[in-house]
Amino acid sequence: MEKEASVDAVVLEGVCKNFGDTVALDGLWLRIPTGCICGFLGPNGAGKTTTIRLIIGIFRPDAGQLQVLGHSDPARVKHRLGYLPEEKGLYKKMRVRDLILYFAQLKGMEAGQARQRAGELLATLGLSEWADKKCETLSKGMGQKLQILVSLIHRPELVILDEPFSGLDPLSRDAMRDLILELRREGRTVIFSTHVMEQAEQLCDRVVLIDRGRKLVEGPLEEVRARAGRSVVVETEEAVAWEHLPGVARVSAAGRQADLSLAEGADPQRLLAALIGQAQVRRFEVRATSLHEVFVRAVGGQTDAAV
Repeated sequence: MEKEASVDAVVLEGVCKNFGDTVALDGLWLRIPTGCICGFLGPNGAGKTTTIRLIIGIFRPDAGQLQVLGHSDPARVKHRLGYLPEEKGLYKKMRVRDLILYFAQLKGMEAGQARQRAGELLATLGLSEWADKKCETLSKGMGQKLQILVSLIHRPELVILDEPFSGLDPLSRDAMRDLILELRREGRTVIFSTHVMEQAEQLCDRVVLIDRGRKLVEGPLEEVRARAGRSVVVETEEAVAWEHLPGVARVSAAGRQADLSLAEGADPQRLLAALIGQAQVRRFEVRATSLHEVFVRAVGGQTDAAV
């Protein structure tokens, strides 16, 4: 028998996956430790959803090794997984509470336990008043929250969320963020894909950046940002020719405010002195490079999927 536990929740070793002549994953190596929040980042078509579907057992690798919660066959641990797909759907004619209980029982939960857990999650996500309504009466955002609830009802050890913030209003996004953080506090592992770099920076312990089926960047968030060097956030009273300032390797600017990526070995004090000679400086903050900038550098400026 295979062991029931592993230091890493997910391990991919040289995994390849093709669809006809299309290479979706090209020798992907990846380790996701238990108990962390890991962000899957990458442009459209990078291989993120294919990787997720391999982890939950929808696809099988064409080559390489895969382990999920200590097993090479994800089907053996499917009751320990929670999955929110990017393409979401509900049984429209079912009542909200009945839908939740139906999926809870499919996951092996007892009816009484499922009702109690459903009540807790309905309250957390602000859906209690809709428990006896049909799913077809829910707005897009409420339907999204219901799908999230269904994926978490059985308290899975590994939670995989494909674009979980899509379609949510600001209050619902805050509730979703708090729910993800609570899962980590409970010792669960969360993988979520997102196109919004700010969400990854707020939530993730680790990030994985994939492009064209290959891993470009992986590691703890702060290490990934630190490896990319430093940047300076600047705001001035007057317009400045940012690209001509000393030590500036890359500029992301909007009017009188800019995020300046520093070249290796550049001195921020020299940059500040040059700025003072040109404009009145309202803000000058040296910090680790943003995840957005890491993304832009890694994929060569192809930012069609991330902002």
